[in-house]
Amino acid sequence: MGSDSPLLKLGSIVALSHHERFDGNGYPNRLVGRAIPLEGRIVAIADVFDALRSKRAYKRAYSPQESFEILRNRRRAQLDPELLDLFINDLELRAGR
Repeated sequence: MGSDSPLLKLGSIVALSHHERFDGNGYPNRLVGRAIPLEGRIVAIADVFDALRSKRAYKRAYSPQESFEILRNRRRAQLDPELLDLFINDLELRAGR
């Protein structure tokens, strides 16, 4: 890491772990489950949700409900199931569901 900055250390952890997959099929280190740092598991969920909700040149923006369904289909394979449930439940509560 080469720095004593807590922010840079956190950024390094996130950068190296948010593309890992919960089932071990991610990159760069093919980490499995809780071996993936918590910060990376959290950012992975936020990153996928943001990508789903954003319009891109090659796709439309998905609704929150469509996004939740897609995320649920990726639990245990790509995303930490416990953190994903917390994320979706919190957003649904905030939306008054």
